Amino acid sequence: MNIIVLLKQVPDLTQLAGPADGPRMLEADAPKVVNPWDEYALETAIQLKEVHGGQVTGLTVGPPQAVEALRTALAMGLDQAVLISDPALTRIDSLVTARLLAAGIGKLGHYDLIVGGRASIDAAASATAVQVAALLDLPVISYVAELKSVDPAMASLMAIRLLENGRQRVSSRLPALITVVKEINEPRYPSFMGLRQAKKAIIPTWTLADLGLEAGQLKARVSWQVSAAPSREARLEMLQGPPAEAAATLADRLIDDQVI
Repeated sequence: MNIIVLLKQVPDLTQLAGPADGPRMLEADAPKVVNPWDEYALETAIQLKEVHGGQVTGLTVGPPQAVEALRTALAMGLDQAVLISDPALTRIDSLVTARLLAAGIGKLGHYDLIVGGRASIDAAASATAVQVAALLDLPVISYVAELKSVDPAMASLMAIRLLENGRQRVSSRLPALITVVKEINEPRYPSFMGLRQAKKAIIPTWTLADLGLEAGQLKARVSWQVSAAPSREARLEMLQGPPAEAAATLADRLIDDQVI
Protein backbone atom coordinates (compact mmCIF):
# COMPACT_ATOMS: atom_id res chain seq x y z
CA MET A 1 0.00 0.00 0.00
CA ASN A 2 1.56 3.29 -1.11
CA ILE A 3 0.62 6.23 1.10
CA ILE A 4 1.54 9.89 0.74
CA VAL A 5 1.49 12.16 3.79
CA LEU A 6 1.14 15.91 3.36
CA LEU A 7 3.39 17.67 5.85
CA LYS A 8 4.14 21.27 6.75
CA GLN A 9 6.77 23.00 8.82
CA VAL A 10 5.23 25.60 11.15
CA PRO A 11 6.36 27.95 13.93
CA ASP A 12 6.80 26.26 17.29
CA LEU A 13 4.15 28.05 19.33
CA THR A 14 5.42 26.47 22.54
CA GLN A 15 8.59 28.58 22.21
CA LEU A 16 6.71 31.87 22.17
CA ALA A 17 6.94 33.53 25.57
CA GLY A 18 3.76 35.59 25.20
CA PRO A 19 1.50 37.61 22.89
CA ALA A 20 4.30 40.08 22.21
CA ASP A 21 6.14 37.30 20.36
CA GLY A 22 3.28 36.88 17.89
CA PRO A 23 4.95 38.82 15.05
CA ARG A 24 8.03 36.56 15.39
CA MET A 25 6.06 33.54 14.23
CA LEU A 26 6.94 34.12 10.59
CA GLU A 27 10.54 35.18 11.06
CA ALA A 28 13.09 32.97 9.35
CA ASP A 29 14.99 32.30 12.58
CA ALA A 30 11.93 31.47 14.70
CA PRO A 31 11.86 27.86 15.99
CA LYS A 32 10.03 25.50 13.60
CA VAL A 33 8.46 22.06 14.01
CA VAL A 34 6.30 19.58 12.14
CA ASN A 35 2.72 20.84 12.15
CA PRO A 36 1.19 18.99 15.14
CA TRP A 37 -1.95 18.00 13.19
CA ASP A 38 0.29 16.39 10.57
CA GLU A 39 1.84 14.14 13.21
CA TYR A 40 -1.53 12.39 13.51
CA ALA A 41 -1.62 12.00 9.72
CA LEU A 42 1.88 10.54 9.77
CA GLU A 43 1.00 8.08 12.54
CA THR A 44 -2.12 7.03 10.62
CA ALA A 45 -0.05 6.30 7.53
CA ILE A 46 2.62 4.39 9.45
CA GLN A 47 0.03 2.21 11.17
CA LEU A 48 -1.59 1.39 7.82
CA LYS A 49 1.79 0.43 6.39
CA GLU A 50 2.47 -1.81 9.40
CA VAL A 51 -0.77 -3.68 8.68
CA HIS A 52 -0.82 -3.72 4.87
CA GLY A 53 2.84 -3.30 3.91
CA GLY A 54 4.07 -0.87 1.28
CA GLN A 55 5.69 2.48 1.93
CA VAL A 56 4.93 5.95 3.25
CA THR A 57 6.21 9.05 1.49
CA GLY A 58 6.22 12.52 3.02
CA LEU A 59 5.76 15.58 0.84
CA THR A 60 6.08 19.19 1.89
CA VAL A 61 6.31 22.65 0.34
CA GLY A 62 8.52 25.23 1.97
CA PRO A 63 11.88 26.96 2.19
CA PRO A 64 15.11 24.90 2.29
CA GLN A 65 15.00 24.72 6.11
CA ALA A 66 11.69 22.82 5.90
CA VAL A 67 13.84 19.76 5.23
CA GLU A 68 14.27 19.52 9.02
CA ALA A 69 10.56 18.79 9.42
CA LEU A 70 10.96 15.95 6.95
CA ARG A 71 13.92 14.60 8.92
CA THR A 72 11.75 14.52 12.04
CA ALA A 73 9.07 12.65 10.08
CA LEU A 74 11.69 10.18 8.81
CA ALA A 75 12.76 9.56 12.40
CA MET A 76 9.14 8.82 13.30
CA GLY A 77 8.84 6.14 10.61
CA LEU A 78 8.52 7.77 7.20
CA ASP A 79 10.15 5.70 4.45
CA GLN A 80 11.07 8.53 2.12
CA ALA A 81 10.52 12.27 1.85
CA VAL A 82 10.58 15.00 -0.77
CA LEU A 83 10.80 18.76 -0.33
CA ILE A 84 9.29 21.08 -2.93
CA SER A 85 11.21 24.34 -2.78
CA ASP A 86 12.20 27.03 -5.25
CA PRO A 87 13.62 30.55 -4.81
CA ALA A 88 10.87 31.82 -7.13
CA LEU A 89 8.23 30.84 -4.56
CA THR A 90 8.37 34.05 -2.57
CA ARG A 91 4.65 34.32 -1.82
CA ILE A 92 2.20 31.43 -1.88
CA ASP A 93 -1.28 30.71 -0.57
CA SER A 94 -3.17 27.46 0.01
CA LEU A 95 -4.13 27.06 -3.64
CA VAL A 96 -0.57 27.57 -4.88
CA THR A 97 0.61 25.11 -2.24
CA ALA A 98 -2.04 22.63 -3.37
CA ARG A 99 -0.97 22.96 -7.00
CA LEU A 100 2.64 22.29 -6.02
CA LEU A 101 1.66 19.28 -3.91
CA ALA A 102 -0.56 17.91 -6.68
CA ALA A 103 2.31 18.22 -9.16
CA GLY A 104 4.63 16.50 -6.69
CA ILE A 105 2.15 13.67 -6.17
CA GLY A 106 1.91 13.25 -9.92
CA LYS A 107 5.69 12.98 -10.13
CA LEU A 108 5.76 10.39 -7.33
CA GLY A 109 3.45 8.14 -9.34
CA HIS A 110 1.16 5.40 -8.03
CA TYR A 111 -0.49 5.84 -4.63
CA ASP A 112 -3.45 4.33 -2.79
CA LEU A 113 -4.11 6.97 -0.17
CA ILE A 114 -3.15 10.55 0.68
CA VAL A 115 -3.31 11.61 4.34
CA GLY A 116 -3.16 15.10 5.81
CA GLY A 117 -3.84 16.80 9.12
CA ARG A 118 -7.09 18.68 9.64
CA ALA A 119 -5.30 22.07 9.41
CA SER A 120 -2.01 23.84 10.06
CA ILE A 121 -1.61 25.70 13.32
CA ASP A 122 -0.33 28.86 11.62
CA ALA A 123 -2.86 29.53 8.85
CA ALA A 124 -5.61 27.22 10.19
CA ALA A 125 -7.43 27.39 6.85
CA SER A 126 -8.18 23.64 6.48
CA ALA A 127 -8.08 24.25 2.73
CA THR A 128 -4.87 22.85 1.23
CA ALA A 129 -5.63 19.13 1.45
CA VAL A 130 -9.15 19.60 0.08
CA GLN A 131 -7.74 21.65 -2.80
CA VAL A 132 -5.22 18.90 -3.52
CA ALA A 133 -8.06 16.39 -3.74
CA ALA A 134 -9.97 18.67 -6.11
CA LEU A 135 -6.95 19.13 -8.38
CA LEU A 136 -6.36 15.37 -8.50
CA ASP A 137 -10.08 14.58 -8.87
CA LEU A 138 -10.04 12.42 -5.75
CA PRO A 139 -12.77 11.68 -3.22
CA VAL A 140 -12.00 13.41 0.08
CA ILE A 141 -13.06 12.51 3.62
CA SER A 142 -12.25 15.20 6.16
CA TYR A 143 -12.08 15.17 9.96
CA VAL A 144 -11.51 11.43 10.17
CA ALA A 145 -11.48 10.23 13.79
CA GLU A 146 -11.34 6.49 13.04
CA LEU A 147 -10.61 4.19 10.13
CA LYS A 148 -13.03 1.28 10.45
CA SER A 149 -11.56 -0.61 7.50
CA VAL A 150 -9.02 -0.17 4.73
CA ASP A 151 -8.87 -2.83 2.00
CA PRO A 152 -6.20 -2.18 -0.65
CA ALA A 153 -7.21 -5.34 -2.58
CA MET A 154 -10.81 -4.15 -2.87
CA ALA A 155 -9.68 -0.51 -3.23
CA SER A 156 -12.03 0.68 -0.49
CA LEU A 157 -12.06 2.27 2.94
CA MET A 158 -14.59 3.11 5.61
CA ALA A 159 -14.04 5.99 8.00
CA ILE A 160 -15.76 7.73 10.89
CA ARG A 161 -15.88 11.52 10.65
CA LEU A 162 -15.99 13.63 13.80
CA LEU A 163 -18.66 16.32 13.44
CA GLU A 164 -19.94 18.95 15.86
CA ASN A 165 -23.23 17.14 16.38
CA GLY A 166 -22.08 13.54 16.20
CA ARG A 167 -20.18 11.02 14.11
CA GLN A 168 -20.66 10.12 10.48
CA ARG A 169 -19.75 6.82 8.81
CA VAL A 170 -18.42 7.27 5.27
CA SER A 171 -17.15 4.76 2.71
CA SER A 172 -15.03 5.55 -0.33
CA ARG A 173 -13.15 3.99 -3.18
CA LEU A 174 -9.36 4.19 -3.34
CA PRO A 175 -7.35 6.14 -4.20
CA ALA A 176 -8.70 8.85 -1.92
CA LEU A 177 -7.56 11.67 0.35
CA ILE A 178 -8.39 11.92 4.04
CA THR A 179 -7.67 14.51 6.70
CA VAL A 180 -7.49 13.34 10.30
CA VAL A 181 -8.17 14.76 13.75
CA LYS A 182 -6.31 14.01 16.98
CA GLU A 183 -8.88 11.45 18.14
CA ILE A 184 -7.59 8.99 15.54
CA ASN A 185 -4.37 7.99 17.37
CA GLU A 186 -1.43 9.04 19.50
CA PRO A 187 1.67 9.93 17.43
CA ARG A 188 4.84 8.03 18.30
CA TYR A 189 8.06 9.71 19.34
CA PRO A 190 11.11 9.57 17.05
CA SER A 191 13.46 6.78 18.08
CA PHE A 192 17.14 7.42 18.80
CA MET A 193 18.14 5.18 15.90
CA GLY A 194 15.56 6.86 13.72
CA LEU A 195 17.00 10.27 14.53
CA ARG A 196 20.51 9.12 13.62
CA GLN A 197 19.36 7.64 10.33
CA ALA A 198 17.22 10.65 9.48
CA LYS A 199 20.18 12.97 10.02
CA LYS A 200 22.09 11.11 7.31
CA ALA A 201 19.15 10.66 4.94
CA ILE A 202 19.35 12.25 1.50
CA ILE A 203 16.13 14.19 0.92
CA PRO A 204 15.61 15.34 -2.66
CA THR A 205 14.43 18.87 -3.35
CA TRP A 206 12.18 19.37 -6.37
CA THR A 207 12.08 22.77 -8.00
CA LEU A 208 9.43 24.25 -10.27
CA ALA A 209 11.41 23.01 -13.26
CA ASP A 210 11.37 19.46 -11.87
CA LEU A 211 7.58 19.68 -11.65
CA GLY A 212 7.12 21.23 -15.08
CA LEU A 213 5.76 24.46 -13.60
CA GLU A 214 6.63 28.13 -14.00
CA ALA A 215 6.48 30.87 -11.40
CA GLY A 216 4.08 32.86 -13.57
CA GLN A 217 1.52 30.05 -13.24
CA LEU A 218 1.58 30.24 -9.45
CA LYS A 219 0.33 33.60 -8.26
CA ALA A 220 -1.02 33.81 -4.74
CA ARG A 221 -4.46 35.38 -4.37
CA VAL A 222 -4.62 35.43 -0.57
CA SER A 223 -2.17 36.93 1.91
CA TRP A 224 -2.18 36.87 5.69
CA GLN A 225 -0.17 38.41 8.50
CA VAL A 226 0.35 37.40 12.11
CA SER A 227 0.19 40.12 14.74
CA ALA A 228 0.01 40.24 18.51
CA ALA A 229 -3.37 40.56 20.16
CA PRO A 230 -4.04 44.00 21.68
CA SER A 231 -2.95 44.18 25.27
CA ARG A 232 -5.43 44.84 28.07
CA GLU A 233 -4.90 46.40 31.45
CA ALA A 234 -5.77 44.19 34.39
CA ARG A 235 -7.12 45.62 37.63
CA LEU A 236 -6.80 43.72 40.88
CA GLU A 237 -8.77 44.54 44.01
CA MET A 238 -8.54 42.56 47.24
CA LEU A 239 -11.83 42.38 49.14
CA GLN A 240 -11.32 42.92 52.85
CA GLY A 241 -13.42 41.88 55.81
CA PRO A 242 -15.05 38.65 57.07
CA PRO A 243 -15.63 35.90 54.45
CA ALA A 244 -19.43 36.37 54.41
CA GLU A 245 -19.10 40.12 53.93
CA ALA A 246 -16.46 39.71 51.20
CA ALA A 247 -18.63 37.12 49.42
CA ALA A 248 -21.62 39.47 49.48
CA THR A 249 -19.51 42.32 48.11
CA LEU A 250 -18.16 40.05 45.35
CA ALA A 251 -21.69 38.96 44.40
CA ASP A 252 -22.82 42.60 44.20
CA ARG A 253 -19.86 43.48 41.98
CA LEU A 254 -20.55 40.54 39.63
CA ILE A 255 -24.21 41.54 39.36
CA ASP A 256 -23.26 45.15 38.62
CA ASP A 257 -20.88 43.98 35.87
CA GLN A 258 -23.62 41.68 34.50
CA VAL A 259 -21.44 38.60 34.97
CA ILE A 260 -24.21 36.88 36.91
